[in-house]
Amino acid sequence: MPSAGSRTSTRSGRRPSRANDPAPILPILARRVREVESKSVKGKVGPTNRIKFQVIALLVREERARIKADESLGNAARAEVLKRLDGVATILARTAAQDTSLLSLIDPQGAPSAAAQRMRNEWLIESGVELTEDELTIKAPAHHKSAVVPDELAARQVVPTQVRARVRANPFLEPDLSAKSAADGSGYLSGWDLIDPLYRAFEQGAGGGAATMRLPDAPRRDLFSPRDLELMPHQARFLEAVRRGHRTFLLADEPGLGKTAQSVLGASVAQAYPMLAVVPNVVKINWAREVQRWTPQRRVTVIHGDGRDMDAFADVFVVNYAVLDRHLAWLATLGFRSMVVDEAHFIKNLSSQRSQHVLALSRQIRERSPGNNPLLMALTGTPLINDVEDFNAIWQFLGWTDGHQPSPALTRRLESTGLTPADRAFYPEARAAVIDLGIVRRTKTDVAKDLPAKRVADLPVELDNEVGKSIRAAERELAQRLVTRYRRLLESRAGGYDPEAGPDLDLMRRVARAELESTSPTADGENVFTMVRRIGQAKAAVAADYAAQLVHSVGKVVFFAKHIDVMDTAERVLAEAGLRTVSIRGDQSAKARQSAIDAFQKDPEVSVAVCSLLAAGVGLNLHAASNVVLAELSWTAAEQEQAIDRVHRIGQEEPVTAWRILAAHTIDTKIAELIDSKQSLAARALDGSDTEIVSSETVQVDALVHLMLTAL
Repeated sequence: MPSAGSRTSTRSGRRPSRANDPAPILPILARRVREVESKSVKGKVGPTNRIKFQVIALLVREERARIKADESLGNAARAEVLKRLDGVATILARTAAQDTSLLSLIDPQGAPSAAAQRMRNEWLIESGVELTEDELTIKAPAHHKSAVVPDELAARQVVPTQVRARVRANPFLEPDLSAKSAADGSGYLSGWDLIDPLYRAFEQGAGGGAATMRLPDAPRRDLFSPRDLELMPHQARFLEAVRRGHRTFLLADEPGLGKTAQSVLGASVAQAYPMLAVVPNVVKINWAREVQRWTPQRRVTVIHGDGRDMDAFADVFVVNYAVLDRHLAWLATLGFRSMVVDEAHFIKNLSSQRSQHVLALSRQIRERSPGNNPLLMALTGTPLINDVEDFNAIWQFLGWTDGHQPSPALTRRLESTGLTPADRAFYPEARAAVIDLGIVRRTKTDVAKDLPAKRVADLPVELDNEVGKSIRAAERELAQRLVTRYRRLLESRAGGYDPEAGPDLDLMRRVARAELESTSPTADGENVFTMVRRIGQAKAAVAADYAAQLVHSVGKVVFFAKHIDVMDTAERVLAEAGLRTVSIRGDQSAKARQSAIDAFQKDPEVSVAVCSLLAAGVGLNLHAASNVVLAELSWTAAEQEQAIDRVHRIGQEEPVTAWRILAAHTIDTKIAELIDSKQSLAARALDGSDTEIVSSETVQVDALVHLMLTAL
């Protein structure tokens, strides 16, 4: 494409065909810049409007140079045109202030894309300008390979010691001997802007058909899961598609349908190791547990902070978005064969550092993978939140588009239809073409026959801040205090304390019961009740954040907590997320409580009911939701079940999932385990009844005995 200067000289020697207007392009620029500004105010500056922004900036520079060099214009006319151009430039600047990612598009040294060149030519022709053959020729812009590690992050990069050891152990990546498919821009759609029509195809819905690819039938025998575990049919169908060679997926199943298990087993089926999983912090520990559960033969490592404790020889690497920027350098060169982005709607903002890092890593993995065909999976129950253009980053991650044009494979599929965006029939065909690349979307109602009517899903979270450290320190102090008492009692017996003897569980239970008689912190540390409350407070914001994610995926959610301060924190976090809530507490009047219940059940704008576990655990009907978040644990299974049954009751049309938020590496996880074991005992003893037959003290005593046994 000619430079701005060469175009100016080409056009300055002749007058536009509309001789009565010295700058006939100006009305077009004024109209287009208003269109872009309007989208910017709504937060929807998508690919097409970004191209418009770039072309407007390009033409403003060209026109300013042309007008200044046009000696046939009088001073007054020249000043008037330059003033109008400055007005357009002012709107451009105001729009860029709204979305700073647009600033890179007005760089005078930047090379316009092919789409921008075509748009520029169309606008000039519309204004009446006659273009030369040279100007009408679309020049391929020089390809600049983007750096995985931006210059400003170079100093922050860390390379854990174990990573160096892995590189020394295997310094050579397996060479890619396969031929790379060259992009072919010679098809009949090469002159079309196809990204906007692809969005429009989904916006129109194409007749309302489900946006999910055709999956093969599940094998008659479960070929994928380990012994003692069983896949649901919808999961097995996904894995059969992986086994048959499909390698890119937008897995958009609703929460509770096992997306993590499917992606973990997908890597196993495809033998796509090592695998990188980029996930939110709230599910990092759960991811490691799911890898161990579904692929026990594989090693998994979780990257915290600077990665000092990671295992660089693992098969699966789990990293959260917040620390990804420190590890870009070595992650880009380790030779991953698969990559998963969990809660992929987190990367929808292309101007964010988080999105740019994820996309840069996925490009590196595609380039280094044999055949340029790694296993890439984007997991999200909410691929679209505000606009169909939320697809943009996910499609780029999967390699379906580059943000400006479809991939060669998708373009070939679109050209096989024989249609163009000018044809109405193009849109359902385009939608189907994208879906076939790997969109998989199942709802709970789609697979209801395969799901239990009610289930509890644990979500361990890492409390890795100062509060978490102090909780674990207090837990160790409590355990040591209990062990000291236990040993003193042993020493008071005839014969004294024998360290070789096994633990005396009866004596430990006596020590635990004595401890439970204390209802306030003792002089030498906290008791188990204050510790559990602190754990609940530490989990409050994380649990509320997860509830907000669920709202975007599945609609209404019921949030249960034991303590008022936890409920207050949850309501604040949810309000900051822009969600309306109602509160059901013990100090409400009957009228206020019923008003809150009615609002949750009937008002579509109310997203979350924040409920007291004790005050709202019985007698209420909240079946407008099918998902429950348990932010704090009760001491009995009965209270937990009563809370879940506010949703799982007559009138509920969907399977119910309760998400139990657990603080990893604390007594919280042991309490959950004890509650479940007591519940199983009750179910066996009473032949299916879910009535708890043990007291809460039993769980409390067993939890303290666990602390003592661990300390010993």
